[in-house]
Amino acid sequence: MAVLLALTGSASAPGTSRTARLVQDIGRRYAAHGHEVRHLDVRDLPAEALLSADVADPEVAHAVGLVARADALIVASPVYKAAYSGVLKTFLDLLPQYALRGKSVLPLATGGSPAHVLAVDYALRPVLTSLGADVAQGWFVLDRHITVAADGSVTLAPETREALAPVLDRFGEGLPTGARLAAA
Repeated sequence: MAVLLALTGSASAPGTSRTARLVQDIGRRYAAHGHEVRHLDVRDLPAEALLSADVADPEVAHAVGLVARADALIVASPVYKAAYSGVLKTFLDLLPQYALRGKSVLPLATGGSPAHVLAVDYALRPVLTSLGADVAQGWFVLDRHITVAADGSVTLAPETREALAPVLDRFGEGLPTGARLAAA
């Protein structure tokens, strides 16, 4: 079974972030297939340590260690000004040059407009590739297609659920044991 790190770059609190909720929901699906899923919300790391690139800070060092120990990652961010979040960029800049070498990475982005769909391929994918990742087909999800219930459960619009299922399946098939999620 794989150790999967779900890395979220939303500046919003996890309880209010649709991006974080979407990633938590996807993580539960992989966990149901026997994978160990760990979550890291970059916004929870100490801002001063992030901004000063203090990799000796215990929380930052722990986060970098989570990346190193993961077999694969989901890297998700809301789109701000046609790119992924600055807090995610700051964290990715702290990683060693080839920190993602040999790791499958699924890039995901959320946003309010279809005009931001290219942020996955033109902003996030190049950075992940430069870190050595085997980047899977990424996906963009419109905010309005994500509904979060009072209990925290996530419902995707049917067209989004149908389009995202094969992306998650392909990524899951690359993990040890090849988890298919279409039925989940």
